[in-house]
Amino acid sequence: MISSDSVKIINHLADLALAKNQLLATAESCTGGLIAAALTEVSGSSVWFDRGFVTYSNSAKQQMLGVSGEVLEMHGAVSEATVQAMAQGALERSEATIAISVSGVAGPTGGSDEKPVGTVWIGCAYQMASGAAVVSVVAEHHLFSGDRASVRKQTVDEALQLLIRCIESESL
Repeated sequence: MISSDSVKIINHLADLALAKNQLLATAESCTGGLIAAALTEVSGSSVWFDRGFVTYSNSAKQQMLGVSGEVLEMHGAVSEATVQAMAQGALERSEATIAISVSGVAGPTGGSDEKPVGTVWIGCAYQMASGAAVVSVVAEHHLFSGDRASVRKQTVDEALQLLIRCIESESL
């Protein structure tokens, strides 16, 4: 179950998606499907939510989303380049017009000096209104605090907010 605050955010997101005729997809690593689960908590979400990809492993990112091995090797799974490729891959492999992606170190293990626990990248890819072939991709870096559950919840919340900002942008 999600909080009533999250339901309000998702209802706002749903209203925006419907008003701008947007269909959403998710590509998730560290959240393991929590964003898709949150979106589908709202009745009628099948009108504006197409599908979710849970790509926890690097091979899943490659097979399901087309993330190149070079990107993963050069930048790592938790990187701007990877979430951009994940979001674009979700967009290309779905009926969606906008896709959100997340990859991070939720902890308590797996962190490093370069990418400590709580490091999360969130990406968004969307088709521009001017033509279906033009795609815009953005990414945000976050450093969340708290335990694994807290990092994952903060990631879901920020991903929802980024989706709203992308849909509200004048480009769509």
